[in-house]
Amino acid sequence: MHLNEAVAKRIKELCNERNMTQYNLSMKSGVPQSTLSTIMSCSFPSMKVRIIYEICEGLEISMKDFFDSPIFDRENLID
Repeated sequence: MHLNEAVAKRIKELCNERNMTQYNLSMKSGVPQSTLSTIMSCSFPSMKVRIIYEICEGLEISMKDFFDSPIFDRENLID
């Protein structure tokens, strides 16, 4: 899977674990709902680390925890 798809999948996974909607995440992270929707639909070709950081803040996890998933293993990602 492409990196943008992996990021979207991980956000969805973490939100589901916390029973959070995109709206809840938007409110807690400060990332606009429109930006989250674009990320989740994989329409974002690339994103700034700052956005991922803000999403992590909203999920109350570290960036290390965000990327600590088999989703991001090299063999699971394509260029």
